[in-house]
Amino acid sequence: MKKMRILGLIGGTSWHSTVEYYASINQSVNEYFGDNTNPPLLLFNLNQSLVHKYQRDGEWEKIAHLVIDGGKRLQKAGAEAIIFCANTPHKIFEIAEGELNIPILHIADATSKMILESGIEKVCFLGTKFSMEEDFVTGRISKNNIKVLTPTDHFVIEELHRIIQKELTFGKVVPSSKSFVLESIKTMTDLGAEGVVLGCTEFPLMIREEDLDFPIFNTTKIHSKAATEYILNIADNFN
Repeated sequence: MKKMRILGLIGGTSWHSTVEYYASINQSVNEYFGDNTNPPLLLFNLNQSLVHKYQRDGEWEKIAHLVIDGGKRLQKAGAEAIIFCANTPHKIFEIAEGELNIPILHIADATSKMILESGIEKVCFLGTKFSMEEDFVTGRISKNNIKVLTPTDHFVIEELHRIIQKELTFGKVVPSSKSFVLESIKTMTDLGAEGVVLGCTEFPLMIREEDLDFPIFNTTKIHSKAATEYILNIADNFN
């Protein structure tokens, strides 16, 4: 049997999307082998309530400490690489990368690869206010000659953030909120976006491919695919 590499998952932000990562990676490995072969995964679950408190207080160094602590525990347990099962924790990616001795598979790198393969040059990006207002994900995508549009209206940014943190992270899909998200996407496609990056791993709980008539880049699935390729040692950039 093909030797698989051990992957560590830092989840819990939220656990709902972490479940999607776990299910997607397992299903993909099952399909690769054509049976019920499961991948060697290790999970460290963050306390999302505490993470959100630190976010509200602007204490990102404390979030970095939580993530690094989880990463070191996974590393000690035998993980050969790590992924953050969400977009927003990538704000402290460089700090964590400097403290760990194993690679971290960046969500923006996997997403950029998928966008480039689609032939699309301009996308819109929806996520938490941190990932929309700052460039720790969008900037890394843009470096691949991809134009990334994000909302500029303060109310829209705050409402999208509220929908994520007050509804989706609790597993709640509210119809009026879904309509708001779809309208926000339409505003940016009217500005020339050819596809949408669901840059919060909770948005796929709400927005489905059948909801839109243009490409959706589901970062949960994309990141999970990169994780599967790493585990199976079939991705050139992780060899």
